[in-house]
Amino acid sequence: MRAREYIRAHRLRFIIAVIAVAVVWAAFVVLRTLPPHTVVMATGPEGGAYHEVGARYREILAQAGVELRLLPTAGALENLARLRDPRSGVSVGFLQGGTTDEKDSPDLASLGTVFYEPLWFFYRDVHLGRELEGLRGRRISIGPEGSGSRALSLELLARNGISERFAELLPLTPQAAGKKLLRGEIDAALMLTSWDSPVVRRLMAADRIDLVSFPRADAYVALYPFLNKVVAPAGVGDLAKKRPPTDVVLLAPKASLAVRRDLHPAIEYLLLDAAVQIHSGPGIFQKAGQFPAAESIDLPLSNEARQFYKTGRPFLQRYLPFWLAVLLARLLLLLIPVVGILYPLARFMPALYGWKMRQRIHKLYGELRFIEHALETRKSGQGPDDLAAQLDQLEEKADHLQVPVSYVGMLYMLREHIALVRGRLERQ
Repeated sequence: MRAREYIRAHRLRFIIAVIAVAVVWAAFVVLRTLPPHTVVMATGPEGGAYHEVGARYREILAQAGVELRLLPTAGALENLARLRDPRSGVSVGFLQGGTTDEKDSPDLASLGTVFYEPLWFFYRDVHLGRELEGLRGRRISIGPEGSGSRALSLELLARNGISERFAELLPLTPQAAGKKLLRGEIDAALMLTSWDSPVVRRLMAADRIDLVSFPRADAYVALYPFLNKVVAPAGVGDLAKKRPPTDVVLLAPKASLAVRRDLHPAIEYLLLDAAVQIHSGPGIFQKAGQFPAAESIDLPLSNEARQFYKTGRPFLQRYLPFWLAVLLARLLLLLIPVVGILYPLARFMPALYGWKMRQRIHKLYGELRFIEHALETRKSGQGPDDLAAQLDQLEEKADHLQVPVSYVGMLYMLREHIALVRGRLERQ
């Protein structure tokens, strides 16, 4: 009883304490679900297209207060391996089309395709026959181990009967291959990189370096659905020198921006917004607005990516700074179910409270009715002194009963009725 009376006497303090605990709990939940301040992206070799594009992502995310750390790798295959490994710390990376699928990488999702990645086949002073016989015995760079360039080059060369027994296949990066090709130290180089890559621009404009046009490109696309046929127009490398002298047909997979499924949704939206800023412009192989595209070539699109391509960025992120928008979104997400519970309770609690107060007074009325009945019947065996003592106890209970001001009238009426019964007892 003392504990109950203490709670009644300090009800306001108790309510404030409960609200304070709820606020602390809500703050803890919100802070735990905020996005990380640092994200690691697997790119590719330094100086390559993946790494150069990754640097642009880093600049845009830094404006929102998120640090994007770039992890140089050998290429798309190493990117895939690091994304699959939850202990690597890598959450986002570029993947070349045709490197994986949903079954082999269930923990990964795509944010869409971001650019074409042509397979450039440069050669130096080599007479190529119809079936590439001119490459027999030559030194050819096909990319380092772990790169998508090497995997795709080996597959396509094998289709044409070219293997390591046919020619010397070297594991060089695009930058190293370009330098050696210009110096005449190797005879040819295959490299999977974008048009914006500096080494591609140098080789396109260089004398005595030619670009292979893939024959039967439609057959390759039919055999490998992740490939696309693109055309490098004549003169695009150097109009004055007419480099290349004719249109060149290239095979090009599309690069995707892949993420781990446990990456925070707010970071995904930030990456998607950066992708629009970086990749939506026109290029020699793409039209304005073609990328980023809602294409799931290897991996399914994440839920956030599908929503982004339908409606754009979340409403709050359009008008507020990134961290403030995320914080408010989390608070709203937390408050909606709380309000959904508290609103009906707020309407029901006053009625419940009023019923409880009335029940306390009615309980005393019940005791008073029992005393009055005993007074009338005299069958209980209780004498006047016993009934008077019971009335005294009942009056004491009424004096110590704590009720709101709105119920004081009922309490005074109870005291008057006790006095009436006491008067009847005294008269008898």
